[in-house]
Amino acid sequence: MKTQMSHTELIVIGGSAGSLQVIMEMIKKLDENMNFPIVLVVHRKAYSTSILPTLLQQFTSMKVIEIEDKTELQKNEIYIVPADYHLLFESKNTVSLDSSEKMNYSRPSIDVTFKSAAETFGESVIGVLLSGASADGVEGLKYIKKNKGKVWIQNPETAEVDYMPKQAVEKINYDLLFESKDLAELINQL
Repeated sequence: MKTQMSHTELIVIGGSAGSLQVIMEMIKKLDENMNFPIVLVVHRKAYSTSILPTLLQQFTSMKVIEIEDKTELQKNEIYIVPADYHLLFESKNTVSLDSSEKMNYSRPSIDVTFKSAAETFGESVIGVLLSGASADGVEGLKYIKKNKGKVWIQNPETAEVDYMPKQAVEKINYDLLFESKDLAELINQL
């Protein structure tokens, strides 16, 4: 199960309903010497107190950080987009938060972050779409593909909520369809 990738500078992972379990399992198994950051865009209720970074930190010795405006990304760290903000990449190192209107009924929107990542990182980004109940992420993955990045989609047949990955599989020429248990290994091979 070798993945073909010349040079990865960012992995951006989007998920909604049913994705948290996949993310927790992935974090437990990640090598702790990655040459790139991982950014997580997970649909959450607005104004919820953020226990997600604390929860995920229990499973890894890598830093798990909730992004703030102008956060500087570091390799080998995991970043979480805060509830009720869109994430935009200002450069390959700096991000900003945006509170403009919801996209696909979501803020953060996976599409917004994927599109911004595609524009900033081009072929050196991998967009990963997990379980979810909306179509958020599909347009963003198309944009990543158009900009020569890689598109990985969780197998809808094994996703807890298959709607989001199923939409992506039907509409995108993806690079990889993966089982959730294999995600960490695939990332570790990069």
